[in-house]
Amino acid sequence: MSDNGPKDSPLQDKPQSNSARNLFGHKGGGTPWEEPAPLSEPSKSDDDTLESHPTSSAPYPRDAQYTPRPEPMEEQSQSSILAEVDDDGELTNLHPNYKLLMRVGAVIWALVLMVVAASVEAVLRSEVGLPMGVIMIPALLIALFIVIRIPAARYGARGFQISCDRLRVVRGIMWHSDTVVPFGRVQHIDVDQGPIERAFNIATLTLHTAGSHNASVRLPGLGHELAVEMREEIRAHIKRESM
Repeated sequence: MSDNGPKDSPLQDKPQSNSARNLFGHKGGGTPWEEPAPLSEPSKSDDDTLESHPTSSAPYPRDAQYTPRPEPMEEQSQSSILAEVDDDGELTNLHPNYKLLMRVGAVIWALVLMVVAASVEAVLRSEVGLPMGVIMIPALLIALFIVIRIPAARYGARGFQISCDRLRVVRGIMWHSDTVVPFGRVQHIDVDQGPIERAFNIATLTLHTAGSHNASVRLPGLGHELAVEMREEIRAHIKRESM
């Protein structure tokens, strides 16, 4: 006698394939209209795993911070005595005591002139019978011109300009001289003071450069403090260029 009962279909016993699971989008094989199973909370071991494997890239900052670019070294080290050299610009005057120093020198020359004029006049009066004052009066006028006018004119015709890389020296009344000395050609620098200059608290700055033409450029009539400051500024520039 045959068994007429319902036979189990082979499809019921056959496990559901992975393609069907992927089709419905559920790993458990459920249909899309079914409620998905609640996600289980991560265990402590999972947290440790996440902490032990950090992400390879950091998140982009919402507000980026930018460090300002530092100023160039030359601009930071520039002193207040440095300025741009302009060939048509106004020159920096020398120390006022330099005019007094030149006037002292003019007085010495005037005295020498008067002594010579008096000696010549005395000789000519005794030998030729020259009238008195024929030589002394013109010599006195020349001496006054030398003492009063020449120092002021020489002081007004001299000046300088210093920049971050060169020094300009201007001098001369009849024979005008305008010299520009690049700091890169300077070999060594002197600050000199004579006994009279020390009394007036002024000094002479001398730049010794490479080459035969104008190998030494002198800038007299500077205040001693200013001369020392200019020397240090030029030395600092040479040191920066040599590094």
